[in-house]
Amino acid sequence: MSERDSAPHPPSLPHRLADPVPVVLGGTALWFLGFFVVLLVDRSNSTLIWTTLSGGSLGIIGYGVFYWQRRAARRGSRGAQQGLDDA
Repeated sequence: MSERDSAPHPPSLPHRLADPVPVVLGGTALWFLGFFVVLLVDRSNSTLIWTTLSGGSLGIIGYGVFYWQRRAARRGSRGAQQGLDDA
Protein backbone atom coordinates (compact mmCIF):
# COMPACT_ATOMS: atom_id res chain seq x y z
CA MET A 1 0.00 0.00 0.00
CA SER A 2 1.46 3.36 -0.96
CA GLU A 3 1.42 6.56 1.08
CA ARG A 4 -1.15 8.01 -1.25
CA ASP A 5 -3.71 5.28 -0.45
CA SER A 6 -3.30 5.57 3.30
CA ALA A 7 -3.58 9.36 3.46
CA PRO A 8 -6.78 10.57 5.09
CA HIS A 9 -9.31 12.27 2.85
CA PRO A 10 -10.34 15.81 3.76
CA PRO A 11 -13.91 16.22 4.97
CA SER A 12 -16.48 17.50 2.50
CA LEU A 13 -17.52 21.13 2.61
CA PRO A 14 -20.72 22.09 4.42
CA HIS A 15 -23.70 22.66 2.13
CA ARG A 16 -23.72 26.43 2.63
CA LEU A 17 -20.07 26.70 1.51
CA ALA A 18 -20.41 24.31 -1.43
CA ASP A 19 -23.44 26.06 -2.95
CA PRO A 20 -22.27 28.47 -5.69
CA VAL A 21 -25.67 30.16 -6.16
CA PRO A 22 -25.14 32.99 -3.62
CA VAL A 23 -21.73 33.81 -5.11
CA VAL A 24 -23.02 33.84 -8.70
CA LEU A 25 -26.07 35.94 -7.85
CA GLY A 26 -24.07 38.26 -5.60
CA GLY A 27 -21.41 38.80 -8.26
CA THR A 28 -24.05 39.50 -10.90
CA ALA A 29 -25.75 41.99 -8.60
CA LEU A 30 -22.42 43.74 -8.01
CA TRP A 31 -21.85 44.09 -11.77
CA PHE A 32 -25.26 45.71 -12.18
CA LEU A 33 -24.65 47.93 -9.16
CA GLY A 34 -21.39 49.02 -10.80
CA PHE A 35 -23.31 49.72 -14.00
CA PHE A 36 -25.71 52.06 -12.20
CA VAL A 37 -22.87 53.76 -10.33
CA VAL A 38 -21.04 54.39 -13.62
CA LEU A 39 -24.24 55.81 -15.11
CA LEU A 40 -24.61 58.19 -12.18
CA VAL A 41 -20.97 59.24 -11.85
CA ASP A 42 -19.37 59.16 -15.32
CA ARG A 43 -21.89 58.64 -18.09
CA SER A 44 -19.37 59.70 -20.73
CA ASN A 45 -17.06 56.70 -20.12
CA SER A 46 -18.54 54.20 -22.56
CA THR A 47 -15.87 51.58 -21.82
CA LEU A 48 -16.93 51.31 -18.19
CA ILE A 49 -20.61 51.32 -19.10
CA TRP A 50 -20.23 48.44 -21.56
CA THR A 51 -17.86 46.51 -19.27
CA THR A 52 -20.21 46.57 -16.31
CA LEU A 53 -23.28 45.86 -18.44
CA SER A 54 -21.49 42.93 -20.08
CA GLY A 55 -20.40 41.58 -16.69
CA GLY A 56 -23.96 41.60 -15.40
CA SER A 57 -25.33 40.08 -18.58
CA LEU A 58 -22.74 37.30 -18.56
CA GLY A 59 -23.60 36.62 -14.93
CA ILE A 60 -27.24 36.09 -15.90
CA ILE A 61 -26.25 33.83 -18.81
CA GLY A 62 -23.83 31.89 -16.59
CA TYR A 63 -26.48 31.36 -13.93
CA GLY A 64 -28.88 30.16 -16.63
CA VAL A 65 -26.37 27.55 -17.84
CA PHE A 66 -25.66 26.51 -14.26
CA TYR A 67 -29.38 26.14 -13.52
CA TRP A 68 -29.95 24.23 -16.77
CA GLN A 69 -27.13 21.76 -15.99
CA ARG A 70 -28.35 21.24 -12.42
CA ARG A 71 -31.89 20.49 -13.62
CA ALA A 72 -30.56 18.03 -16.21
CA ALA A 73 -28.49 16.25 -13.54
CA ARG A 74 -31.48 16.01 -11.21
CA ARG A 75 -33.70 14.44 -13.85
CA GLY A 76 -30.92 12.02 -14.85
CA SER A 77 -30.14 13.23 -18.37
CA ARG A 78 -27.32 11.34 -20.08
CA GLY A 79 -25.52 14.51 -21.19
CA ALA A 80 -25.67 16.20 -17.81
CA GLN A 81 -22.66 16.83 -15.63
CA GLN A 82 -22.03 14.25 -12.93
CA GLY A 83 -21.63 15.01 -9.25
CA LEU A 84 -24.10 17.89 -9.05
CA ASP A 85 -25.89 17.11 -5.83
CA ASP A 86 -28.88 19.02 -4.56
CA ALA A 87 -26.60 21.81 -3.37
